[in-house]
Amino acid sequence: MAEQTHVLFVEDDDVIREATQLALERDGFAVTAMPDGLSGLEAFRARRPDIALLDVMVPGLDGVSLCRRIRDESTVPVIMLSARADSIDVVLGLEAGADDYVTKPFDGAVLVARIRAVLRRFGHASGAGRAAEDTSPGDDGVLTFGDLEVDTEGMEVRKAGQPVALTPTEMRLLLEFSSAPGTVLSRDKLLERVWDYGWGGDTRVVDVHVQRLRTKIGQDRIETVRGFGYKLKA
Repeated sequence: MAEQTHVLFVEDDDVIREATQLALERDGFAVTAMPDGLSGLEAFRARRPDIALLDVMVPGLDGVSLCRRIRDESTVPVIMLSARADSIDVVLGLEAGADDYVTKPFDGAVLVARIRAVLRRFGHASGAGRAAEDTSPGDDGVLTFGDLEVDTEGMEVRKAGQPVALTPTEMRLLLEFSSAPGTVLSRDKLLERVWDYGWGGDTRVVDVHVQRLRTKIGQDRIETVRGFGYKLKA
């Protein structure tokens, strides 16, 4: 029997926490549910879950701060839960290292689909994935762009010879760019390929991740093509 995927769920509303936990367990997930950020951090360190669902507004240690603490220690995927789609909390959560977000109230089936999409994406990132298959690297699997080296087989990145630590989502994003250097990729296309969205999503997810990637590989390496999207400078 396959091992269950372990979800850490941090939510202070008792009704939402219990109902969501039951829904996730019915779909085959093992769930550790916590009512506040501090207990959530303790549970994360003790259990090392496969994915974390963090409500933005939880007591003790808010969801954004908790996400930042988790990201300091791990690349485990994180999905933020926000009550308002237009909230600045969404951007703050993404900037803190979250990989995606879901707006409350949410349908249980939608949440499960987003969880599975993130987990698939992380599996692709750790095992090369579509973007790496589409590239044409040298015999050693390494793509070179100036002082930037992308090892599509070892899933490693180096800048000026120094290793660059990327989250799996950032790695997937860079693989998409490096598979077509000089080609403009629209936000919608990146949402489809990297976030596995089969429908239009919030392009803020793309913009924030591009900014995070730029801080790691160089601000001028990824160019904004206004009104169209982004491209990697060849």
